[in-house]
Amino acid sequence: MFGNAPKALWSRWVKADERNCIRLACRALLLREQSGRHVLCEAGIGAFFSPELKARYGVCEDEHVLLASLKSLGLRHEDIDIVLLSHLHFDHAGGLISAWEANAPMRLLFPNARFIVSQSAWERALNPHSRDRASFIPELQPLLEQSGRLELVDVPYCDLLGDAYALHYSDGHTPGLLLAEIASDDGPLLFASDLIPGRAWVHLPVTMGYDRYPELVINEKQTLLKALAARNGRLFFTHDPDIAMARVRPDAQGRFALTETWATLDAQSL
Repeated sequence: MFGNAPKALWSRWVKADERNCIRLACRALLLREQSGRHVLCEAGIGAFFSPELKARYGVCEDEHVLLASLKSLGLRHEDIDIVLLSHLHFDHAGGLISAWEANAPMRLLFPNARFIVSQSAWERALNPHSRDRASFIPELQPLLEQSGRLELVDVPYCDLLGDAYALHYSDGHTPGLLLAEIASDDGPLLFASDLIPGRAWVHLPVTMGYDRYPELVINEKQTLLKALAARNGRLFFTHDPDIAMARVRPDAQGRFALTETWATLDAQSL
């Protein structure tokens, strides 16, 4: 998760267990618009893993946490109108699929939602490189295509979403990583996905071993963080287990630091 940063450095931020594993979240963002429309940014890892794969990746939860979270808000997956996917790696898109059952085929959830994916991310999912093939769910792409509700985008604004959403694209982690920026009176909110998965990765030199091009990731982070900080913006973290959102600012040395932080976003008004 920390690329070429040595453990002596990253252990200041997070503690590893006896297997050298660290705690990570797979956090989604639900946007309830004034019109009543529900937009879901990503779907987390879900519960599609077999017991063998759950053990391999250290997945602790036995239930489909996203569905339980929606239920706690009085919602079902059928109530979601749009699912905006940054990319199709299993820890960001696995929640689109029903929970694992022995000898049962995977089923696509969210039957009334339209699924937005970038054109480049979709092409990568269809033709993965041997380096990241294991990060995709082979059954998912046919299910999305057969739904008839897949929207591929490659532009800064999407008519389906509307003007309140700006779309940024990144190629350092994976081709066509889609980063949604949501307008707000209190400064924009950037769904940072795997470009900046948590507070540790706000440090520009810190990248992941999963990244295709670490130098490009650093350049992309610097560009986005500089623009976001200039507008008093905030970052939404998908993988940080303790912080869901934080405001970012530059320091005197040109590095970036977090100011306000939010552990959760329960009923936060944008």
